[in-house]
Amino acid sequence: MKEKIRIASGQGFWGDLVDAPYKQAAGGPVDYIMMDYLAEVTMSILQKQKLRDPALGYARDIPPLMERLLPVITEKKIKVITNGGGVNPLACKDAIFEVARKIGIKDLKIGVVLGDNILDRIDSLVSSGVPLKNMETGEPVSTVKDKVLSANVYFGAGAVVECLKLGADIVITGRVTDTGLTLAPMIYEFGWDMENWDLMAAGTVAGHILECGGQASGGNFLGDWKSLPDLARIGFPIAEAYPNGEVIITKHENTGGRVSVDTVSEQLVYEIGDPKDYITPDCIADFTSINLEDVGEDRVRVYGVKGLPSTPFYKVSMSYSDGYSAVGSLTYSWPDALEKAEAADKILRTRLEDLGLKFDEIRSEYQGYNACHGPLAKKIDDLNEVVLRVAVRSGDRKSIERFGMEIAPLILTGPPGVTGFAGGRPKPSDVVAYWPALIPKTEVQPEFLVESL
Repeated sequence: MKEKIRIASGQGFWGDLVDAPYKQAAGGPVDYIMMDYLAEVTMSILQKQKLRDPALGYARDIPPLMERLLPVITEKKIKVITNGGGVNPLACKDAIFEVARKIGIKDLKIGVVLGDNILDRIDSLVSSGVPLKNMETGEPVSTVKDKVLSANVYFGAGAVVECLKLGADIVITGRVTDTGLTLAPMIYEFGWDMENWDLMAAGTVAGHILECGGQASGGNFLGDWKSLPDLARIGFPIAEAYPNGEVIITKHENTGGRVSVDTVSEQLVYEIGDPKDYITPDCIADFTSINLEDVGEDRVRVYGVKGLPSTPFYKVSMSYSDGYSAVGSLTYSWPDALEKAEAADKILRTRLEDLGLKFDEIRSEYQGYNACHGPLAKKIDDLNEVVLRVAVRSGDRKSIERFGMEIAPLILTGPPGVTGFAGGRPKPSDVVAYWPALIPKTEVQPEFLVESL
């Protein structure tokens, strides 16, 4: 058993700093790099890509990243774990092998975790008594079943651990939880009992801290953000994990940002719901039991975490088509910028009503005044400029298309001092809605394999 391992955060979402994984590998000692690419909407995007091309459906940033990363992780014996396989982890595996052949990397083992995609099983599951009802509204899945785009089970760390046991250098997964990507190497390296709920919770908390990339090391920090050094060169967080479940959050030396009790605390309260019951496939973590302590520059000790047994359910993340939307904007200048923008919005709404168009929702906001604060915004008497932004949503595509035709005419048929119209008419975009559900763990099992180059 190792005395400790260092797990580096490499991505917080698909679209994060593309060089971050390489800098984590090259910037100092690490044993693992975890890369979280997935959000609920990401799965539906990837599913659409796979339908258009069976070779796609994974985070396409991964192959070009691997061209830089593979030589470093091979030399340093760093393992990589990522859920960037999306809805097609096998194709992602093949793409990485292709990169490895291209640059002359040999003796590479890639593990793949499968089984989370249940899109083609929805009918049979419902017929067998699994309701897949919406966790938030209680609606039956039958109301959206014919419009479902993706359906993926949130697996935990277990199958990733099995891939590591089989010698995988890289593990590519589908919808494995963000926290499971960090918990898995702790279980594997320290031989943790997966029914030791305190240890599972400790690893889960570490994973929650790493999952959003630079957010734990000063990015998006609400505290004294002005005091943070060199965010342009922010260092992503690293979890220095120990067999007893204690973790020190740190980052590489000579990188920007800061790791402190404050920055780590802010990340800990990100998207947790009930802090006493943070539910994952691996355990229930009690975030109220977490202790934090500054133990040096950019070093925060995390300890005392308590956990409870995991539930008998997996969460299912489903997405479905829910009509169309479009957004248009115009900028109005001083004087009377806000008054002009409000008048333009009234004119637009009157014209849409006169046309008899059908919308489920129309929203207007005045950027520079109330876009962030809505009705809580303080009245400002003399704004330099305001951006009128109007968004519409409807199941009727023709109504959305006609809305797009009504924005530009406001330039010559509405209030004066207008600019900022470019890029053509707003076009309809597909609206993808989220459907959370539960499925008994007995109904679905993760699968895994390991292949060598």
